[in-house]
Amino acid sequence: MCFYSTRPTVSLISIASAKNFADQLGYPNRMYCPQIGLDPATMQLVEGIDAQIHRVFQNLRAVAVEAGGSLDHAVKVTVYLTDLSHFARVNEIMATYFGQPHPARAAVGVASLPRGALIEIDAILNLA
Repeated sequence: MCFYSTRPTVSLISIASAKNFADQLGYPNRMYCPQIGLDPATMQLVEGIDAQIHRVFQNLRAVAVEAGGSLDHAVKVTVYLTDLSHFARVNEIMATYFGQPHPARAAVGVASLPRGALIEIDAILNLA
């Protein structure tokens, strides 16, 4: 479940990762969107690091498009990985989803993620 707003109120956008948590919260023309590699058709985590990386970016792109934007509107992404040795692969795949200049980014190693995910990405998009 995702939210985006052009006003101080918040409206719902479609992709959900876990009930009881907002996947994307918007303030005027800004969207904050965390995603893990869930297939939106089944709400099941896809298998393997490459598949999860692609699925996260596909989910982020779908939410951005539904809000009237694109991944080119991303200004900052934070990548959470359960194994930082995958960061080079994240960079390779990320380059196929974002135009230049790439958004600012940070990587954080974590012990675990929701649903046993290997990666989570928290993106901030400016849709103004």
